Amino acid sequence: MSHVSQEQVLDALGHIMDPDLHRDIVSLGFIKNLTIERECVSFDIELTTPACPVKERFKRQAQEAVGALPGVMDVKIRMTAARKQSPMEALQEGSTLKDVGTVIAISSCKGGVGKSTIAAHIALEVARRGFRVGLLDADLYGPSIPTLFGIGPSEGVVGNKDKQLIPLERLGLKLMSFGFILKDSPAVMRGPMVSQYLMQILHHTAWGELDYLFIDMPPGTGDIQLTLTQSVPLDGAVIVTTRQALSLVDVSRGILMFEKVKVPMLGLIENMSYVLCEHCDNRNYVFGDNANASLQERFGLETLAEIPIERQLTTAIHTYAPLSHFVKAADHVIRAVGKHTRLQSQAPAIGQDTHAVTLTWPDGSKTTLDFKTLRGSCSCALCIDEMTGEQQLDKASISEDIVPEEIIPLGHYAFSVRWSDGHASSIYAYDRFKPENLKPKT
Repeated sequence: MSHVSQEQVLDALGHIMDPDLHRDIVSLGFIKNLTIERECVSFDIELTTPACPVKERFKRQAQEAVGALPGVMDVKIRMTAARKQSPMEALQEGSTLKDVGTVIAISSCKGGVGKSTIAAHIALEVARRGFRVGLLDADLYGPSIPTLFGIGPSEGVVGNKDKQLIPLERLGLKLMSFGFILKDSPAVMRGPMVSQYLMQILHHTAWGELDYLFIDMPPGTGDIQLTLTQSVPLDGAVIVTTRQALSLVDVSRGILMFEKVKVPMLGLIENMSYVLCEHCDNRNYVFGDNANASLQERFGLETLAEIPIERQLTTAIHTYAPLSHFVKAADHVIRAVGKHTRLQSQAPAIGQDTHAVTLTWPDGSKTTLDFKTLRGSCSCALCIDEMTGEQQLDKASISEDIVPEEIIPLGHYAFSVRWSDGHASSIYAYDRFKPENLKPKT
């Protein structure tokens, strides 16, 4: 009886495509430790992150593809996840984060948009799937986790023999919040004391081994946020926003803050996006029609989920049942972590001369944009009306000698420009300027 070859196995697996990276799992290097012993084929499929939502699909497709080959009687597949390329050895000595696999920041850059509720439900959804998950409330002035989970002042945290804080546990989720230490007392602290407490709950909480740690960031883009992002090697950040104009102005500030400190932006979550009609299931968008200037068009970042206004999200969390929009949000956040590093290579190189910016794409094609046209195409909240999508910027007022004072690449999705007229919130999505997306000149 003839036995199958490695080439035949890899050829069969080469038809399985990654839905995010749009390449097959063989060329992506996901197939590891392939062995063939008579009629038995065994191999690992190494994913980019342990909670990858498509891993069962990959396993099923691989089982079917290899099992259909002549001479194969048994297929053994082990699903694994790649080790982080930049482990946390740079952390301070004794940091408990050394045993945490992936750290994801959930940020809002503006208060009142439901960031903590979103962070809690995404963390609960990932924990429901059997992964080891922690949720850290890093807002020292307005901690929300105690209220969200109905944890009263009597349930304060205690330390262990190593002088580490022991997190509380709810619904399979490990929780730590400055509110557990403060209880009902107000947080009255100056900058140095804030940093000291922040470092304590960051690096001296006894998390044990975690697959994922979600950090509920304090709102804003100030010293606390910079201290946190610079002291923990974050795997990515998600910004929660609404469609209100002020929220979208702050989104651009948040994107620039995270990118400047080299934290990958994973995407946006639009909270309180719509009200679902109880009778017809139509979506009624609260802050304007979703078709007007989508967040993805504005910032180049994927909108990972649109969360509706729901009554159950205004009460304390005592039980957790999966809601479809949080299942989707968790799926997309985890997938975004996995695909980020591989998508970096798809970003164009940015160059400029005395009158234009040129984007050179990986395939060698180029897009050239003169300075005045580029300035006039800004779609930030100051240049485009949030509710109507109408142009606010008077293009005739743009100086003929306008020049970019700074151009900052933003991951694989966009670049920002600080202009000589003082405008500093321009973010341009790469997709807008791909040759195939530009209208032909008439």
